[in-house]
Amino acid sequence: MMLTALGLMSGTSLDGVDVALIETDGRRIKALGPSGYRPYSESERRLLRQALSEAVDLRERHARPGILPEAERAVTTAHAEAVAAFIAQNRMTPEEIDIVGFHGQTVLHRPERRMTVQIGDGPALAKAIRIPVVHDFRAADVDAGGQGAPFVPVYHRALTQALDREGPIAVVNIGGVSNVTYIDGNDSLIACDTGPGNALLDDFMLRNLNQPFDTEGRLAAQGRADEAWIARALELPFFALPPPKSLDRNDFASLKLREMQHADAAATLTAFTTAAIARIVPLLPKPPKSWIVCGGGARNLTMLRMMRERLAQAMVQAAGTVGWSSDAIEAQAFGFLAARGLKGLPLSYPATTGVPMPMTGGIIARP
Repeated sequence: MMLTALGLMSGTSLDGVDVALIETDGRRIKALGPSGYRPYSESERRLLRQALSEAVDLRERHARPGILPEAERAVTTAHAEAVAAFIAQNRMTPEEIDIVGFHGQTVLHRPERRMTVQIGDGPALAKAIRIPVVHDFRAADVDAGGQGAPFVPVYHRALTQALDREGPIAVVNIGGVSNVTYIDGNDSLIACDTGPGNALLDDFMLRNLNQPFDTEGRLAAQGRADEAWIARALELPFFALPPPKSLDRNDFASLKLREMQHADAAATLTAFTTAAIARIVPLLPKPPKSWIVCGGGARNLTMLRMMRERLAQAMVQAAGTVGWSSDAIEAQAFGFLAARGLKGLPLSYPATTGVPMPMTGGIIARP
């Protein structure tokens, strides 16, 4: 049975809440509907950054010390407002939506400790929007020994099934962290985080220029990357690990650039992201023939150019050029995953998260 699912995503870049409608039975995509966006205010971003900082010391995933209860309420309210605005803008009613997929906001991801924490109150959201909500998607995977990320590969596979092209195809999502899905026919699905996405660059831009990101990669385009620094950074053990593997947004925060011009620093951090993505190719069964880039990195023209240079034998395209909505893909994915979770279908696999067996997940909260 086809479901009308609304997916919600608040990513590691802390920019806001993405909303997207999808019609799906959890296996195939019947139709992609409209999408929406509710930006976080600057005060909300400050609150979430403080929550990220305070969550580092969490030892129990349901604990909410310090600022975390306030941050969780803010996340839940923002998502409720995003759903209400979406429904109003598209002249819908809550009754027309069967299920909502609510990822929440990741504040800690430590799978080696079997810990992943996404703040956001699923039952409170279901009551506020009067629609059933599937939430807490990653917990079952991590509890079973999986990496708990990436979780979008099953959706990437459903999207690529509609493309008439020869594999292997790699779908790379460049958010705060970058992750890749390797698809070669219906049977071969491999996924992992590849390294930093926009997090290091965004943090640099905010700290030094009071800008949330490098718009279209304009600053990086004026600089020269420090390839020696990138080569040293790529010697970190993470990059030699085979997939599956995953990261926390702040895992590379300790990497320090030498003193350099802002443009050179932006170029170096942008190039580091693309070099880390290219570093995964030798660890895959075959080099991908094409790469489809989604997430915030798809809007960074310098990042796309650098990817083409480092993956010279392959075609590199932004998601929009193949008819996908780059900004909405992760939100669509959590609508898709909500439908899969309702039906008990796997959300993660041994070759995507390292879980011992295919795992379903998510908890349903009803209004």
